[in-house]
Amino acid sequence: MALTEAAPDNRVRALPPVRPRRRGIGWAQRLEIVALSGPAILVFVGFVIFPVLMAAYYGFYRWKGYGVPTDFVGLDNYVTILKDSLFHEALWHNAQIVVLSIVFQLPVALGLALLLNRGMRAQSLIRVLIFVPFVISEVITGTAWALMLQTTGAVNDVLRSIGLGWLAEDWLANPKLAIWSLMLILTWKYVGFAVILFLAGLQNIPEELSEAAAVDGASYWQIQRHITLPLLGPTLRIWAFLSIIGSLQLFDLVYIIWGQYVASTAGTSTMTTYMVVEGRNAANYGYGNAVAVVLFLVSLTIALVYQRFVLRRDTEGALTEGK
Repeated sequence: MALTEAAPDNRVRALPPVRPRRRGIGWAQRLEIVALSGPAILVFVGFVIFPVLMAAYYGFYRWKGYGVPTDFVGLDNYVTILKDSLFHEALWHNAQIVVLSIVFQLPVALGLALLLNRGMRAQSLIRVLIFVPFVISEVITGTAWALMLQTTGAVNDVLRSIGLGWLAEDWLANPKLAIWSLMLILTWKYVGFAVILFLAGLQNIPEELSEAAAVDGASYWQIQRHITLPLLGPTLRIWAFLSIIGSLQLFDLVYIIWGQYVASTAGTSTMTTYMVVEGRNAANYGYGNAVAVVLFLVSLTIALVYQRFVLRRDTEGALTEGK
């Protein structure tokens, strides 16, 4: 509350508002914070921080996976990783998957979300059907698609039965087609999650804005472009972040469908499949841990850059204290 005082010329002058003093946190509140956050911090340290530190430690050794590591090699594992052409290929495949996942899934998911948000018959059933592939395990998904896309699989049989046998291909082993087959599977698998996320964001947009724009003569597409998409921006950016991190850590579907040998020749190997093949399968766990550290650093760097330049406007908008 602002106070006033009388000036010598009988004019009333407002005094600056008196800010209340902030009280310190007492011991009771501190104990409550420790009791509530302590278990979560212990779990985080035990299952995230400690494994990362141990991976960094083992990465300096040539280690077979048992006993105490004694063959110290320093940075040799990391130098080998950076010089290995197979790792370069895996890194390039991850970069392709990151970009193509957004290019493929974003328009499909956004279009389905806008369509379902308008209201239609059997809307709940359609949402369930779109979301079902996301909850199916990667093992079932990979096995089913591997059977359908092989040379004698269902896809080629259907093409031959409708007179398009000339389109039959080796969808999994052909390096020119394998990456696109992978993107088809990833889009089918994960587009449902994006649709549900976008629908949640659309439901938080006030309908009054669209109604007012429609009254002013704006078309449906103008409303989506100038109102819906800008207000859906935070949701789109969060989904893109999750898609990028998931693409960098992709392992299950590639390893199940292509295996440890075909993935490299077909052009679908990733950093995680490289880590398993060159680390665990080769009984060189020290090298595998070094690859895991490199993968962690790549993911962390991209996450920090994305947070700094893309998500900054969203986090700053949420933090209003002190402004």
